[in-house]
Amino acid sequence: MKSLILKTLATDKSLTEFFLRVALGAMILPHGLQKTFGAFGGYGYTGTMQFFTDTMGIPAPFAFMAIAAEFAGGFALILGIGTRWAALLVGAVMAVAALTSHVQNGFFMNWFGNQKGEGWEFHLLAIAIAVALVVRGGGAYSTDLVVSKKLS
Repeated sequence: MKSLILKTLATDKSLTEFFLRVALGAMILPHGLQKTFGAFGGYGYTGTMQFFTDTMGIPAPFAFMAIAAEFAGGFALILGIGTRWAALLVGAVMAVAALTSHVQNGFFMNWFGNQKGEGWEFHLLAIAIAVALVVRGGGAYSTDLVVSKKLS
């Protein structure tokens, strides 16, 4: 078991992973705060759950996991706690969002307001960052690095 935990936390002191981790966390955390607490004009937990389950037809356990992935995953990424798991969950949320809510709008973001909604180009970048973090870990200044060094 200890070996599995060490493999999950293992990372090096790379600044590249640090910057990717903090950027992905800083991007997703405000979305999680919208969905959890209604910050930044969001609907809060109850409103988001109602929208996900009633309007979008997402089963409640999956709706809860999406909210938790954005909120807790954002914090975890910024702090580098369980980076691989947090990145995997955030990447999954971005992939599902792209496929269910954005792919029908095409590739490009709606920079000029001339299409029905946002495309999926932004999601592709977030997914790519998440994959890099799953593969490489949290990098420099991560809690994962500190804990893995103490356990090894």
